[in-house]
Amino acid sequence: MSGDVRVAGVDEAGRGPLAGPVVVAAVVFPAGRAPLNGLDDSKQLTARKREQLYPRIIERALAWSIEVVSVEVIDSRNILQATLHGMRCVIAQVHSFADEVRIDGNIVPSDLPCEATAWVGGDARCRSMMAASILAKVTRDRIMMDLDAAFPQYGFASHKGYGSPQHLAALRALGPCPAHRRSYAPVQAAQIEQTSLGF
Repeated sequence: MSGDVRVAGVDEAGRGPLAGPVVVAAVVFPAGRAPLNGLDDSKQLTARKREQLYPRIIERALAWSIEVVSVEVIDSRNILQATLHGMRCVIAQVHSFADEVRIDGNIVPSDLPCEATAWVGGDARCRSMMAASILAKVTRDRIMMDLDAAFPQYGFASHKGYGSPQHLAALRALGPCPAHRRSYAPVQAAQIEQTSLGF
């Protein structure tokens, strides 16, 4: 990637979990400035490292945006459409600062205010996409910690809403809470089981 090109990198966190929002972020770094050290795909970094990079990304960025898409939107529109909605929102906020818009993955939303390109695995190759992945992941993890405080019996702090054995066992025992995505099959199954038991 040329240092003379301002790239808006877009990435998301939380498409797969059974609970919590999906979070989409976009980051544009200034052209010609030395890159921020330590960037990588958020999945390759420890939680501590992501937290350290988060304020440095915001400080260094020419523009950035984060969109939290709620469980209600996910359940009403499906996870793909909810994610695309989040992408539209963050791109609308940053595209005027960028020469290019690159989205991690293989789908570009329709009705964008600019051209955009899908990059499979882009969060491992493009610095602005790495940064976006970190902002999205840190934001979502913080939300899941808050949800853990509200619903401690589900263990959101440890699994962040993913379908771990611990989470699935809690779902079967307790049924879903308001943070769960009721359109997801394991959550629906737990709801049916609770109904059949008379809860």
